[in-house]
Amino acid sequence: MADVLCSEQFGSGAARGCRAALDGSLQWEAWGRRWWGFPGAFTAKPGGRDGGGGVAPGTASPPFSRLLAVFLPQGFPDSVSPDYLPYQLWDSVQAFASSLSGSLATHAVLLGIGVGDAKASVSAATATWLVKDSTGMLGRIVFAWWMGSKMDCNAKQWRLFADILNDIAMFLEIMAPILPFCFTITVCISNLAKCLVGVAGGATRAALTMHQARRNNMADVSAKDGSQETLVNLAGLLVSLLMLPMVSDSPSLSLGCFFFLTALHIYANYRAVRALVIETLNEQRLWLVLRHFLQRGEVLGPTSANQMEPLWTGFWSSVSLSLGAPLHRVTSSVSELQQLVEGHQEPYLLRWDQSRNQVQVVLSQMAGPEAILRAATHGLVLGALRGDGPLPEELEELRNQARAGPEKESWVVVRETHQVLDKLFPKFLKGLQDAGWSTEKHQLEVDEWRATWLLCPEKKVL
Repeated sequence: MADVLCSEQFGSGAARGCRAALDGSLQWEAWGRRWWGFPGAFTAKPGGRDGGGGVAPGTASPPFSRLLAVFLPQGFPDSVSPDYLPYQLWDSVQAFASSLSGSLATHAVLLGIGVGDAKASVSAATATWLVKDSTGMLGRIVFAWWMGSKMDCNAKQWRLFADILNDIAMFLEIMAPILPFCFTITVCISNLAKCLVGVAGGATRAALTMHQARRNNMADVSAKDGSQETLVNLAGLLVSLLMLPMVSDSPSLSLGCFFFLTALHIYANYRAVRALVIETLNEQRLWLVLRHFLQRGEVLGPTSANQMEPLWTGFWSSVSLSLGAPLHRVTSSVSELQQLVEGHQEPYLLRWDQSRNQVQVVLSQMAGPEAILRAATHGLVLGALRGDGPLPEELEELRNQARAGPEKESWVVVRETHQVLDKLFPKFLKGLQDAGWSTEKHQLEVDEWRATWLLCPEKKVL
């Protein structure tokens, strides 16, 4: 048999080889498709014009395969993160449940406004609707200003928060007609909550899309996510047309359906968010990985750390860590500044308030991702000194010193932890990289304050 001269493949499909025919032409093998990790699951029949049989994989694939290509990013599964498929499946389940719950809530709001009631006033209904919308618009602006910068850092938690808040908003809408004396206030609060959901849901969706896109294909991943959501909502609309006539005359049945769909919605959301494996470090994941490293000398991989990351509670670790703090809040005298600068050459200054277990970090203009990661690690190590878990020998000595020494000597402990980290952090950083963490970027919450300062004469300039 002639040797293979060349080969080709389409996306993540199986490759096909090409051999030289007796007449000098190229003879291609039949296409073998790989779908969802099953090599050769879909194989085209031979007999095409290219001699070896097989046609372009885009035309030879079965109808089901071509239908899936409409709703999945090009190059799937290699063009997206490994957690894409389980997340999207559970996300579709929660979207379907939310669509049905939304139909029940909309039915209740329209009933409360007066649709179908001959005595209802059109002007009163219009005023209620305008007040409801204006309340939501103002809430959207304020919430985006207040919490917008925090959602990148804790995208999973805010995603779950948004969906639970959405369920609460729909519950208020269903209860509004039962409380006609405060109907307007109830629907305004509900719409305010829904607008907050829109901000949190949209922001976290963008953050998760950035995580899932692996070939600079954010637009494609986002567009296909929109197509999936549209299909699910269309299915929910059709089911709602059958469901509403059966439950509209029975408030208890309608409420029972709502509670069942809400439980399904929350469960599917939890499974979707738990399926995510994000390889960049936020404060929670860094604390989990660092604590395991200090106690056992091993670095947790992204899968293990993401499974341990708290979702319902625990947005923050035990220590209050402030990265990018303004210099004027950290020090107020030349002697304090000298204490902060002494003993290290890192592009950050760190102050530890033991009584509050609060760490404030001033960043230099030269502080890059690695320096910020070290500063966060430094702050969390100081927080670990206040805990009771096992620590390496050098940190155990510092823990005893911190507990025995006066509060005003905290800067001495900070200076000595700099020396410990000079040896510890390179090993930790290497372990992070070997475990699969992305250290070139992070999701730590960092304020925009930056500062410059002069080191001691015997120290090198940054």
